[in-house]
Parts: sequence; structure tokens; C-alpha cells
Amino acid sequence: MHVILVATQKGGAGKSTIAAHFAALAAQDGKTLLIDADPQASLTDWYTSREAETPLLAQADANSIAQVLDAAADEDVRWVIIDSAPHNAPLMASLMSRASITVIPVRPGPFDLKAAAKTLDMARALKAPMACIINAAPPPTRESEPTVVAEARVVLSSMGAPVLPGQVSQRAAFSHALITGQSVTEYDPEGRAAGEILAMWSAVAKLAESFPRKS
Repeated sequence: MHVILVATQKGGAGKSTIAAHFAALAAQDGKTLLIDADPQASLTDWYTSREAETPLLAQADANSIAQVLDAAADEDVRWVIIDSAPHNAPLMASLMSRASITVIPVRPGPFDLKAAAKTLDMARALKAPMACIINAAPPPTRESEPTVVAEARVVLSSMGAPVLPGQVSQRAAFSHALITGQSVTEYDPEGRAAGEILAMWSAVAKLAESFPRKS
């Protein structure tokens, strides 16, 4: 069982959007459980609008997360995607210890970069595998990525953070898809948003599979 935690200690970084799309893509590769561990329950709202029967969904908190993960392992779930609460450090640390990899979405701005540093420090302290995704960024041009994205990549690299290539841009297609209970790969499979999130998922899945499975 591969467990992917989407986490950061700052709200508004786009965790739920990333988690929903990763889960929809993971479900194409095997039995997938999406865990909504954020009290805001954005993923649960998305799921109630969804017509597709996959992925599976469970809600969890600090008291139930271990039981939910153990049950998933017993039921031969291949992928678990977890959306964590942004301001609950003890829960986040517990989830990191169970994750194959922690994905840290970072908007290219000073407040998000500062918050990312705290999440990176926690992952390092726990010796938890991690990777940063530049998220909700200005769309790239044909020639190069936006200056603000390049600057964010430099800052993250200076922190010693592994940063995945590419980016997930701020695109209206994400909002349109989520409102209808879809992913952008279902809503507009040939669109640029779908291409970006698929490339990012492929990179994350490859990383997760390079680490031992969690049980």
C-alpha cells in the first residue's frame, strides 16, 4: 500500500485540490482510498457531488487515522491519498510517519515559502520522504516558466527541499471540475490543466513506488 500525504502548515496552499486529483488518477491504477483528515471537509463536499464510484472516501482524525490506515491495508488498497489539516502539527507528524511520501504544495509567494520551511523541518526531523510541488502558479509561457516560479524554486532549493519539475498552474478548469465532482482529467482531458496534474501525479507515484510499501 502506497500512502501519499498532502500536507503543509499553511491553509490555502491547494492541498485539497491536489489530493482530489491525485486520488482520481490513482484510482485508474488500483483500489484507492482518499482520506479527508481536514476538519474543513472540502474533499467530502467534492465527493458528494461525484458520480464516479472511485476513489473510495473516508474521514479521519487523530483518534481514528491509524485504524483507517490499518483497515485499508487489510482490504488490499493500493493507493491512499491523505488531505491533512494545516494547523494540526501533532496529526501531521503522525501522518508523515505513516506516509510513503509527503507532498508539500507551495504557492510561489513569501508567506507560502515560509510555511513550507516549517513543514520541511518537520519532515526532516521525522526522516520522512518528501517533495515540494509548486502549485497555483501563473501559467508558463512557451519560452520559460514565470519569474516568480523560478524564484520560488531557487528559494526552496536553498532550503534543501526536493522540488518536482514543472508546476500546477492556477487555471479555471480546476474550479469547474471540482464543482461538478470531477477531476480536470475527467472534465477536460486534453486541456493544459489535465496535462500538468497528470505529469505531477506521474512524478509523485514514481517516487512513492521507490519506497517500501506501508502496511
